[in-house]
Amino acid sequence: MAGPFADDSEQIDRRTSRSICDAVGERLQQSLRPEPRLPTHLEQLLNELQRRDRDPH
Repeated sequence: MAGPFADDSEQIDRRTSRSICDAVGERLQQSLRPEPRLPTHLEQLLNELQRRDRDPH
């Protein structure tokens, strides 16, 4: 019993396969890239807001 791709499948060479893998890897890196950090000043302001929300008035 032959596999599902035994008769009509076209084989790709190692170089083409590597190019496809590289392209997929690059796209994944771009889409999964971590979000950039906020500028330090904005981060400090957000921390201050959080601190004020926690502190009783």
